[in-house]
Amino acid sequence: MLKKILYGLGGIFLLFIVIGIFAPAPKQEVVQNTEPSKQLTTENVEVEATTSVPITPKSESPKPVEAKATQPNPSTTNPASQYTYYSVISVVDGDTIKVNINGTVETLRLIGMDTPETVDPRKPVQCFGKEASNKAKELLVGTKVRLEKDSTQGELDKYGRTLAYVYREDGLFYNKHMIEQGYAHEYTYNTPYKYQAEFKAAQKSAQENQRGLWSSTTCNGYTTSTTTSQPSAIQSTGKYYTSSHYSAKYYYPESCDGWQSLSASYLKSFDTLEALLAKYQRDLSPQCQ
Repeated sequence: MLKKILYGLGGIFLLFIVIGIFAPAPKQEVVQNTEPSKQLTTENVEVEATTSVPITPKSESPKPVEAKATQPNPSTTNPASQYTYYSVISVVDGDTIKVNINGTVETLRLIGMDTPETVDPRKPVQCFGKEASNKAKELLVGTKVRLEKDSTQGELDKYGRTLAYVYREDGLFYNKHMIEQGYAHEYTYNTPYKYQAEFKAAQKSAQENQRGLWSSTTCNGYTTSTTTSQPSAIQSTGKYYTSSHYSAKYYYPESCDGWQSLSASYLKSFDTLEALLAKYQRDLSPQCQ
């Protein structure tokens, strides 16, 4: 009996051993890696590659380029900045000034204009001379000017003065302004200059509007006298004289001796003023020197 029990127990024990050998291994619990950087295995990479869906990038509109703020160009916002300007030291008279050029004071004779005399020791102060000189001081003293040369006139006049046109920093063309406002005659010396037509037009405007020395209450254009000259003083009887040279700008009644200084080669005489002006249709001014 005992033997049968032992055999039975041995068989059960053997059965447990067999079951233990062939039983599947218990599943191991997979512990997820919670660290930030997870290293992917080759298998994971392959799985992800087969399951990922390609993403087509969206077409984005180009972003507008923001305009950069630019600094203004001084030469366009202020034309004066492209020139060199010099300080006016003093005014000699309406057509002659002194300017400091790089530390040297130079005397300038202004081209294309002639104001009545105020400082010539050989002549008395002429009609409207003081007014022209005072106007020049008002416009130029304490300012800076730029110079413009004219190759048709050369660098210097016969007295060694620099020949130039002058402009203030605000753009005022001084030479033309003085003629246009009746403070100066247009003046051509020997050869036509760059702005001759412009200056003659400025003088015509001053005459027609009786500005400054052209007014019948001042000089009536007759500046060589020290007093106002009325038209009747010029329309006297007798001959009238002028020069046929292209640079001539005056005519003279016979009662004045200025015509005697004209070159005999160019001297022309007329019985009436109307005949003279009809022959020389240009801006001639009455003079008596």
